[in-house]
Amino acid sequence: MTVSVHLDAVDGCARATTVTTDRGSYPTPAFMPVGTRGAVKHLTSADLEALGSDFVLCNTYHLMLRPGADVVGDLGGLHRFMDWNGHVLTDSGGYQVFSLEPKVDDDGAVFRSTYDGSLHRLTPETAVRTQELLGADIQMVLDICPGLPAPKEVLQAAVDRTAAWAARAKATHRRPDQSLFGIVQGGTHEGLRAESARRTAEIGFDGYGVGGLSVGESRAEMLPALAAAMAELPADVPRYLMGVGDPAGMVEAVALGIDMFDCVLPSRLARHGTLLTAAGRLNLTNARYATDEAPPDPSCPCSTCARWSRGYLRHLLQVREPSAGRLLTVHNVRWVIDLVRRMRAAIVEGTFESLRREVLAVWG
Repeated sequence: MTVSVHLDAVDGCARATTVTTDRGSYPTPAFMPVGTRGAVKHLTSADLEALGSDFVLCNTYHLMLRPGADVVGDLGGLHRFMDWNGHVLTDSGGYQVFSLEPKVDDDGAVFRSTYDGSLHRLTPETAVRTQELLGADIQMVLDICPGLPAPKEVLQAAVDRTAAWAARAKATHRRPDQSLFGIVQGGTHEGLRAESARRTAEIGFDGYGVGGLSVGESRAEMLPALAAAMAELPADVPRYLMGVGDPAGMVEAVALGIDMFDCVLPSRLARHGTLLTAAGRLNLTNARYATDEAPPDPSCPCSTCARWSRGYLRHLLQVREPSAGRLLTVHNVRWVIDLVRRMRAAIVEGTFESLRREVLAVWG
């Protein structure tokens, strides 16, 4: 089954949709917490349900190494493995082409395991088959994600190879209950972004990810490149900005028509003592909060803000109590989910531009 998109409301280029897959439906804009190894750090599937998450993103590279895609498949796929009834999206390993710098040729990439040093080859075909074993609702094609800044010839090579690999991935894809998304590359070069989007759309996918952004460039460089890609992508499928989760970046991307996001930002900041709040970042490691009885974010209804003070949470951080990371992650994930819900409500109400200005005033 290909995904279907029902357009619920538009406000400028921003849109609120309901996306239906073989598993069910989810509203957009949508944020996917990152559960690299089958779990969001410090959280369980029950926590994600309680926080109102519709989605979780899992990492193909890590899961194919530990515990192995065949093991996950034998245990019923990621949904049964994690006891998670919501949607799952698996990335392809393309980000690891950027972060781990494997040996890459036209056929694929050879990675060295971060766990035991063993060598593993990932191709467009094996990435599809691995993700079929993992059983995600949405899988991504294998792509080339160059770091930025990069010369035009490097970006062009990534566009060419990503397009070739996308065609091979589509030819390999077999599971009718799994959607396959193509990926647009091109760095910050607007012409290459448009070219990559056209070439990927010509192959035809159930949805499209825009990758290779938020990898070293400024937001001012990112947005024109994103706009160039969006102009070439079909509007009747989901459009997903990969790896972006900062509030300003998300609201600007929604203004351009993006539907979906993922990012490690909420959980990573939480582990280092920083909360996302209506007033901006709150660094609880600061000594000024040692005797602060106020809730972390008075406007937030999450269980952390409803029960504990800034002073108590700072104490947990100072003594390295493991519960500190959990409590802060609960808040940050809920805060980002609430933000995309506010974006959706504003689009429906026709007040998105007002919300955009409000977010940028704090986070811009």
